[in-house]
Amino acid sequence: MTDDGQVYEFAFRGLLTEEALDRAGRPSRIGQGMFDADVAERLSLDVLDETHVAAAKLMAAVYVAVAAFENGARELVTTVLREAVGDDWWDDAVSATIKNRCKTRQEDEAKHRFHTQRGDSPINYTDLAQLGNIIRQNPQHFVPDFLPSVEWADAIFDAIERSRNVIMHSGTLDVEDVERLGMNIRDWVKQVGA
Repeated sequence: MTDDGQVYEFAFRGLLTEEALDRAGRPSRIGQGMFDADVAERLSLDVLDETHVAAAKLMAAVYVAVAAFENGARELVTTVLREAVGDDWWDDAVSATIKNRCKTRQEDEAKHRFHTQRGDSPINYTDLAQLGNIIRQNPQHFVPDFLPSVEWADAIFDAIERSRNVIMHSGTLDVEDVERLGMNIRDWVKQVGA
């Protein structure tokens, strides 16, 4: 059996064990969320291929980590620039290219009023590369108080975005990629304090 096959077999057995413990009455560690029975029923998880559901469940924790990281990075940029530049920081400290791209995304989502939007703030429409560019455009507010260098932040964002893109497009990361993602997230949190 290949290394990938052994990893997936191990992970799948772990999922089966978790499900057996849950059926035996173990209190949920997840609480209300994606695998809450009511939500799973509303999503019709039971009609989907079990193999695909199991693989997606393996990556669910990765999604949680990436989403929390991205939102934390957005919050850091917002907090630092609001304090340094003022309430109009988006207008005064962000390039027209980024503002226009975010405005286009926001307008596109606004056309679909029936669906939940990403948020009210334009920064919610940035990706990690754009967050890096905002930092690059305002290095005096981030280096050295929060970041050792702009290049360091770019390297963290690039590494995380590679894993993010796999997850967001329904892929499955190898164990080494998950470990690398965790290392980058830990490094970021130790550096910026959040």
